[in-house]
Amino acid sequence: MQRRQFLSLSATLPLAFHLRKALAGPLQSNSPRFLLVFLRGAYDCNSLLVPTHSDFYYQARPTIAIARPGEANGALALNGQWGLHPALQGSLLPLFEQKQACFVPFAGSNDLSRSHFETQDSIELGQPLEGRSSDPSGFLNRLAQVLQKDSRSHVQTLPMAFTAQLPLSLRGSAQVANMALTSGRFATTDGKRSQLISSMYQGTSLDAAVREGFATQSAVQRSIQEEMDKAGRDAISAKGFSLVAQRMALLMREQYDLGFVDVGGWDTHVDQGGASGNLANRLTDLSQGLATFAQTMEPEAWRHTVVAVISEFGRTFRENGNKGTDHGHGTVYWFLGGGLSAQAGGNVLGEQQEVSEKTLFQNRDYPVLNEYRAVLGGLFGRMYGLSSQQLQQVFPAAAPGKLQLV
Repeated sequence: MQRRQFLSLSATLPLAFHLRKALAGPLQSNSPRFLLVFLRGAYDCNSLLVPTHSDFYYQARPTIAIARPGEANGALALNGQWGLHPALQGSLLPLFEQKQACFVPFAGSNDLSRSHFETQDSIELGQPLEGRSSDPSGFLNRLAQVLQKDSRSHVQTLPMAFTAQLPLSLRGSAQVANMALTSGRFATTDGKRSQLISSMYQGTSLDAAVREGFATQSAVQRSIQEEMDKAGRDAISAKGFSLVAQRMALLMREQYDLGFVDVGGWDTHVDQGGASGNLANRLTDLSQGLATFAQTMEPEAWRHTVVAVISEFGRTFRENGNKGTDHGHGTVYWFLGGGLSAQAGGNVLGEQQEVSEKTLFQNRDYPVLNEYRAVLGGLFGRMYGLSSQQLQQVFPAAAPGKLQLV
């Protein structure tokens, strides 16, 4: 099955970028912001959040297991049961210790296809597996629609996909801009066309906003190119994510309050590595980018921001014959933000069970005990004060979970 591709709305960015200024002024620092980071390829959650209490974990992974805390290259102890990959010591661990990060294991979708594309699409649609409606919109677009129609919220929600193609989760009737920040090639409008478009709005109420939008687009592109040129000297930034994270934070701090970005390269069937190696390098890049995002948001805006890191499914608990892992089921979700609740920040949350051979799902994976629509629905309800009826519009036929993330 091929992944769906959708129309890029990059050409609308100049107008969308200043829509808030034209209609409601700049984004306030205390406005709620949500960023979804989708790890495409199904990352190995058992190397990120290590079940250090489980003897079976070490039996099942003779070459790729992360050692127990206190041992050489061992996991970073979070509590008596769980540890964090040692590559995240300088990035994600400080956020956890500051109660600005938490983890929800045994999370995911009930989709059992173990197909990357089918499960990704299923999650982004956000519909029940049984009785799926014909509505092709994604759950983030439906969230934007609900927020824009909510007269009580006084929120002029402005969504943005930091991607080259508009993702399924943001497809729908709410207008969404998208732009991939990792490439120097942007879908831009050249000088003649920008003059032509500007002339169409000349003398209208949007005249100033359109002209300012084109100018801002050029400034954003110049800034990104300068940072990319500098980043060529640094291996992590050259891979893109740290640069993307900083630019995303600047845009979400000032303009966009609902964001999406996806990060690929997590399908580690061969030579996954343990405390070092392929997966460790990716986790290092990702976590440093997330730490950069948090720092760039600045304290006041960060207090009202939640970042959710999810993947389509987890990976097999046992390592395979190629020192890697195969397609699994349950995974671990991450949540970051300066406004995480006292119950959530610095904790491992949600329904959990013993990690042993007898509790594996189909004798191979983590089970899903914390279904993604319930987890995210509960979060959105608390973040935005949404009613049960509004949450049903975002996640039809789903009961919001009771995790008090914020």
